[in-house]
Amino acid sequence: MADERAHAFTDDALGAHDAVALAALVRAGAAHPRELVAAAVARAGRIDAALLPVAHAAHDRPRISRAGIDGPLWGVPTYLKDNVDLRGLPTGMGSEAFRARPARRNAPFADQLLSTGLAVLGKTRLPEFGLNASTEFATAQPVRNPWKTSHSPGASSGGAAALVAAGVVPIAHANDGGGSIRIPAACCGLVGLKPTRGRLVTNAQGGKLPIDLVTDGVLTRTVRDTAAFFAAAERHHRNPRVPPLGLVEGPGGRRLRIGLVVDSPTAKTDEATRRVVEETAARLEAMGHRVVPTTLPFGEEFSRDFLAYWGYIAWVIALTGRVLLDPSFRAGKLDGLTTGLRNGFRAEFRRTPGVLRRLRRAEAVYAGIFREHDAILSPVLAHTAPPIGHLSPNVAFDELVDRLLRYVAFTPVNNVTGGPGIALPAGAAPGGLPIGVHLSAAHGQERLLLELAYELEADRPWRRIQD
Repeated sequence: MADERAHAFTDDALGAHDAVALAALVRAGAAHPRELVAAAVARAGRIDAALLPVAHAAHDRPRISRAGIDGPLWGVPTYLKDNVDLRGLPTGMGSEAFRARPARRNAPFADQLLSTGLAVLGKTRLPEFGLNASTEFATAQPVRNPWKTSHSPGASSGGAAALVAAGVVPIAHANDGGGSIRIPAACCGLVGLKPTRGRLVTNAQGGKLPIDLVTDGVLTRTVRDTAAFFAAAERHHRNPRVPPLGLVEGPGGRRLRIGLVVDSPTAKTDEATRRVVEETAARLEAMGHRVVPTTLPFGEEFSRDFLAYWGYIAWVIALTGRVLLDPSFRAGKLDGLTTGLRNGFRAEFRRTPGVLRRLRRAEAVYAGIFREHDAILSPVLAHTAPPIGHLSPNVAFDELVDRLLRYVAFTPVNNVTGGPGIALPAGAAPGGLPIGVHLSAAHGQERLLLELAYELEADRPWRRIQD
């Protein structure tokens, strides 16, 4: 495949508008949801062969909820990731190990998303059970990065990221069990907020785990779209154990103490990513924030424990697939990564009580960081988006795991501890691939992260793929 950009922006009803602007046009009578849907379907057709982001299309019958007619994002087209049930569409989980059948009912999060007024046009591709950091498959063609089609769009929400970055829709569902909102945001030049655990309704899969790593959210091209989604979702469900968020509409006035982390204890950051993070730190200092170098108290033991827990998840999938997924499930058809993780867990299952104990203790350690800092600035990833094939599930398992640990070196902390983190498209590598920076804060402090994000966006608007 030619190494080129692939986008669908054109002069149609969607234009270059974000979701907030499109919803305003609908409310004013200047656009109709049918026009927006038709434009998005046409755009999806133009980039499908180049990017392959869609798992199941519902272009002829978009899902839209009457309960969302008063939602702030009424009529704006979107897609749902293919690991959340939507009545009438299959939930394939990115796996070839079973035959997906149409769901009989919506998952709780699907109802929350529909309550915002969004119109769902289908479901997006993910790697098998969301376990990989690239949307690649054992036998099927991969999802590709709109900025550079020879490269990965990240994962596991890679299909969603490709659609938003390419301009098919302004906003798409993503979820995050180890970085899967923030990783594709960084790879595709998007905004991706992983909220505090419990901010949104509990994820149907994550809520069954001993430690719930998974939170849902969205990928967007603007900070205000992310803020608008979370404010709208809160109208459907607000967890009283998490501070209310409301609609965040711009930068905050308080100057903050921000800890700067450039390298992970387990991986050295590449030169291009380091430069973007340090430039972002300088920009924050120029805005009046105090940025101080720091280190995170999560080292190699944390990484080993997280990998072991990932193996536990793969083992549970293999053990329960016929009952919880479909009678057609066959563990022998799982890809190399899922199989290797499962086998690794079985070989060291006696470690499990200690792994769980240490991972649960990490939440208190994380909270301690924010007794000294208001936020932490770091890379999202230790290096830029890799070429397709680098993280293929067909790579020898030990080599693939080593590559993953040297790539996904920052994001899992927020999943284990439940703290919020946001990826922002702060720069680019010399070849044009986007590079994201990551901001973390204490539990419940999404407002602080969004205010910082607005400030950075206003200081230097994000690059646009169509320019």
